[in-house]
Amino acid sequence: MRRTAVVIAVAAAVLAGPAAAQAQTYPEPSEPGKVQAKPKGPFKTHTVCKAKGRCDFTTIQKAVDKAKAGDTIRIKNGTYREAVRITGTKKRYLKLIGNAKSPDKVLLLAKGKMQNGVAVNEADEVTVDGFMARGYKANGFFFTNVNGYSMNHLIARQTGVYGLYAFNSIGGEILNSEAYYVNDGAFYIGQTPPQTSPIRTMVRNVKGWGSPLGFSATNMRYVTITKSKFFNNALGIAPNALDGEKYPPAEDNVIIDNDIFWNNFNFHTGNPPFAKRDSGVAALAPVGTGVILLGGRGNRIENNRIFGNYLAGVVAVESILVEKTPEARVLRNNVIQNNVWGLNGTDLNGRDVVYDGSGTNNCFSGATSTFPADGSTLAGCGGTNAFSADARATMLGWTGIGALNGWVKRPHPALEGYTPLEVFN
Repeated sequence: MRRTAVVIAVAAAVLAGPAAAQAQTYPEPSEPGKVQAKPKGPFKTHTVCKAKGRCDFTTIQKAVDKAKAGDTIRIKNGTYREAVRITGTKKRYLKLIGNAKSPDKVLLLAKGKMQNGVAVNEADEVTVDGFMARGYKANGFFFTNVNGYSMNHLIARQTGVYGLYAFNSIGGEILNSEAYYVNDGAFYIGQTPPQTSPIRTMVRNVKGWGSPLGFSATNMRYVTITKSKFFNNALGIAPNALDGEKYPPAEDNVIIDNDIFWNNFNFHTGNPPFAKRDSGVAALAPVGTGVILLGGRGNRIENNRIFGNYLAGVVAVESILVEKTPEARVLRNNVIQNNVWGLNGTDLNGRDVVYDGSGTNNCFSGATSTFPADGSTLAGCGGTNAFSADARATMLGWTGIGALNGWVKRPHPALEGYTPLEVFN
């Protein structure tokens, strides 16, 4: 118990440290409410390009400022050194269209201390499609306080906190996008307001890699993540509960039909292409993990291909860092089943499932290797979980870089188009 208390204290101190996200002023959270009324038109299409006289505007922001609700802004190929802001109901249903086939040809490149490539606040049903954001101090694409949004064909590279980020919002979609070399989470959805009749958010065909977290999800709910790839991160996907945001815990999320592999990126050593994390969830992430449930209710992890993660395919533990709302700590009614583990025996995880037995009615099936090795904390669907203080203590020792002490490292078979990333030099 002494060891557990020490690790909890250290973890709490890490979370209390200033995160890079605090470098900017975030919009004050407000309830998204009902979706804003669809504008009636007539609608205009505005054009943006770098050549004066050939388009309506030479900067994206000037076009946004001029546009009315429901208008379309088409941006031609080029490099735009600006931070675009889309704010308020007068900009609802705006469409910002770059190059969907080659997003990197419409480059939003940070200059100086620019925080976000595109930031949308309190403007519902805005579409941002076909851009690359690089070098921003906070996020590539950032949506807050909205009911309905679309991020499509986007790339975020080397952004200071998150790549594609939706906060305090509902009913969106993140599609056909990629984020990498991001300081915290390549993708992030957090602080989803509870809803009586939930509006689900869809994440489909995205790639999150080369970051501490492929997908971070503090207090996320009603989200489906599917047909996506999370690889070469320290940790692949992390639904978690924390006091630092409203509405804990993460709940009613579906992680289905994804490839989650080779998440063994030890960004604590070497020379990663971003500032090393020494605070926040990313710093605590157990390196070598495919998915972690840190608290949560009613989450489903099904029909994924999970392989080559040196610590574990899936880790489940109550959120020991939640103090204000003890009920939010608890793991309850989560289902982990019908996943394909270890690439048919050719690329095994360190263990398929690591679980301390906490919570109630958590269902595990199909794992071939577990921690504890005897599977004593697990139960089949409908069975009773059995808590193990010893398992919890060992798992806490695997926090952050400590996870390497629990690695079972094996060579990976070749996978066309992918190269394992463990230390960046």
